[in-house]
Amino acid sequence: MTRPASRTSADRLARLLNLVPYLLARPGIEIAEAAGDLGVTERQLREDLELLWVCGLPGYGPGDLIDMAFDGDRVTITYDAGIDRPLRLTPDEALALVVALRMLAETPGVANREAIERALAKIEDAAGDLVGAPVAVRLPGDARRVEALRAAVEGGRALRIVYYTAARDETTERVIDPLRMLMVGGRAYVEAWCRRAEAVRLFRADRIDAITELDEPATVPPQAVPHDLAGGVFRPSPDLPLITLRIGRSERWITEYYPCERVEAGDGDQWLVSLRVTDLSWARRFVLGLGPGATVVAPVELAEQVRATAAAALDAYAVPAPVAGSGGSAPDTAAAPDAGSEAAARDTATSGSAAS
Repeated sequence: MTRPASRTSADRLARLLNLVPYLLARPGIEIAEAAGDLGVTERQLREDLELLWVCGLPGYGPGDLIDMAFDGDRVTITYDAGIDRPLRLTPDEALALVVALRMLAETPGVANREAIERALAKIEDAAGDLVGAPVAVRLPGDARRVEALRAAVEGGRALRIVYYTAARDETTERVIDPLRMLMVGGRAYVEAWCRRAEAVRLFRADRIDAITELDEPATVPPQAVPHDLAGGVFRPSPDLPLITLRIGRSERWITEYYPCERVEAGDGDQWLVSLRVTDLSWARRFVLGLGPGATVVAPVELAEQVRATAAAALDAYAVPAPVAGSGGSAPDTAAAPDAGSEAAARDTATSGSAAS
């Protein structure tokens, strides 16, 4: 069975790092003996020694690279390029490590936070004043909300939450049994069994409006299996609605932000883009948000929804607002709707029509 290349590379790197101090402690050792101690063939050891010859300090000239002398089948390290000296961090390196560890400690779902905090304390203690500058690391969103979710996960408690679902533009109350906290795309999520949906769901922390810890343990049924999020939170499937849009240059960003099934060049600067959506209600709001630069090509149902919504907005501009104290009727001298707003609504209504 062939070993993975990454594993072989990792093994060789570890061997090379140990090889120099090993040889320094045994000047003039026979290559056969060294190979036996290190668990490699003589040929592999000779290849490692040849690689060491091009390793060393920046500059990579005489006096910078590791050097050695051969006497028959014996080898002696003559210059170790400082590899035997204790590691010293520069101020920038120490600060970078501290910031990275602080961020890791704040990340939801990270196991063994105590080990991270111990490592952070050791680096801060060793670096001393090098990392004395005030550096605050906080994840985006409400830190108290994330901490409450994390505590519920670690304590195994059920939660009652008020959650905003962007796909349906609605707020609901749910009771959930948390499974884990995780970070995806820079956002904190709690994955939980939702008793309302009777399924495992992901809840974005910044869309949870209220959290109440219940006086009962989390009860996760056997069929509750965490999602595989290697490909991201949203994973389009063939059973979801497929929409096709004609977009201009300024709307091309959606092809990088959303997973698209098809992107084709159209006339001029226009592109035809097809993507899966959770439902057409979300797609309608999405298209309206793009403005007049996007036109619905398919499905016809979505085009009609966009056109109807935009037309209703246009009609709202055409009705003068009632004047206070007039009994609900507006005077003949009521101000006309803003011309720019009316034109924008008319453009949006036009963009919602299906292409012929």
